[in-house]
Amino acid sequence: MFSVFSECFSQQGGKKVVIGYIAGWKGVDPNKTPAEKLTHINYAFANVVDGIVTSGEGLAERDSLNFLKLHSLKSRNPDLKVLVSIGGWTWSKGFSDAALTPESRKKLIASGIDFLIKHKLDGLDFDWEYPALQGDNNVVRDIDKENFVSMLKSFREALDSLGAINRKHYLSTIASGGFRKYLEVNDLRSAAKYLDLVNIMSYDLFGAGDDTTGHHANLYKGNQAMMPASKQNRSVQSAVLDHIEFGIPREKIVLGIPFYGKRWKEVGPENNGLYQPGIFDRGLSQDRIHEIQKDPSFKQFWDYEAENSFLYSTEKREMVTFESLKSIEHKIYFMKKEHLAGVMFWELSEDPSGSLLNAIDSNIHWRITYIGCFPDFYSREAESG
Repeated sequence: MFSVFSECFSQQGGKKVVIGYIAGWKGVDPNKTPAEKLTHINYAFANVVDGIVTSGEGLAERDSLNFLKLHSLKSRNPDLKVLVSIGGWTWSKGFSDAALTPESRKKLIASGIDFLIKHKLDGLDFDWEYPALQGDNNVVRDIDKENFVSMLKSFREALDSLGAINRKHYLSTIASGGFRKYLEVNDLRSAAKYLDLVNIMSYDLFGAGDDTTGHHANLYKGNQAMMPASKQNRSVQSAVLDHIEFGIPREKIVLGIPFYGKRWKEVGPENNGLYQPGIFDRGLSQDRIHEIQKDPSFKQFWDYEAENSFLYSTEKREMVTFESLKSIEHKIYFMKKEHLAGVMFWELSEDPSGSLLNAIDSNIHWRITYIGCFPDFYSREAESG
């Protein structure tokens, strides 16, 4: 018996990263930022304007103050790393031009290093959405594939040069698309050589624009026969395994977790509202989901195939997909089983009660080994979160 428990508890392995994105436009309150439960903070966002990394127009003072507040958290967690995330969905429009030529890349990299030095950051996170693919009306070129790698290589060299002076390793990370097409049109195998971590945005699998309900961050594929063809084979697991297939080392992969849910209206009761026609309504923060859970007309369900929670109200004809305490337990178990680097989440203010971050914190330290020892018991555990 002792040998079984020893083997189970040895599975925990080394320290895993917990990366929290913080939206600068929502403000930074050090008293409400649980620094002790984070290894990294990615501050969103810096922009790329006229080929340089910069704060958004008129936002330089705000960002400077926010970075000072984030650095103050190191008094509580000296190992905390603070990075800036460059780009994002709206601010990725300048990347293709900035990465286009050796001269433009030199200008971009110099500005990025200056930004890092000015704000005393621990690294840079590149959130180009997306190289060689259309995002939010961003410029797209086929050569983005090569230029993306060249940009990351040049940034890595510049960060290493600065690090040699300061005797410090500066981090270089990316936010990676959670869909296979992103990997097919890029060269992440080469890019990974210059990256410390690859943060997969493994969420938004269903959402705005979909007239069928579904999980937006399901761990496994679920019932393929019931969902639209375009949504089949989409899951957190497939996003991770696709990244591994395309050459990203497991120890650099970070699994993304959403701190928000999504709601559809006018949804019929078949299959408790899951994979049914509906009208997409909006995204929901975790505190709003907690309010909905108190509504007696809503029932909470656990999809055993997809390993994800959802809510449905026959009376209101509404379906909600969301991240629960149980789904986080399963995702962290999966992350450790696959020997990944850790987890990240978007975004801290979406979980004002801290319930989801508490679930990450408790499971990433010890519960995963317990689940690994008793998989049959765990698979039958009642929904509780």
